[in-house]
Amino acid sequence: MAYNIVLVEPEIHTNTGNIGRLSLASGSNLHLVKPFGFEITDTRLKRAGLDYWQYLDVKIYENIEEFYAKNVDKKMVYLSSKSDKIYTEIPFEDDLFLIFGKESVGLSEEITDLNKEDVYTIPMFSEHIRSLNLANSVSIVVYEGIRRLQ
Repeated sequence: MAYNIVLVEPEIHTNTGNIGRLSLASGSNLHLVKPFGFEITDTRLKRAGLDYWQYLDVKIYENIEEFYAKNVDKKMVYLSSKSDKIYTEIPFEDDLFLIFGKESVGLSEEITDLNKEDVYTIPMFSEHIRSLNLANSVSIVVYEGIRRLQ
């Protein structure tokens, strides 16, 4: 069982490092879509991933078009605060691509509008926040998927 965690234009090195560690722990593959808000060689990124970064299966794409071109016909779901469908409704399966947007604004409307049937959210119960931390969101969804497939 393996998932594909996709970060579209990640901006914060520590989130990406922590998600890298989560990818390894969960047996998932990590896909990073440029541009990044940091250098991939940043020591802070590797420190957040500790000494695990070298063991990760990381694929890097120059842009979203390259990502889609290299992953044609793959089953994908998108996580966004702009959905009414809850992440627990995701039809989890092996090799599923879980796509998350950048920390500041999430996924673009272009992406969510083109994939409306496959967009899910993590519910929040306070009007005082606009989103959850990206690393926390990825953890919630990945481990729900693992729970469901076990």
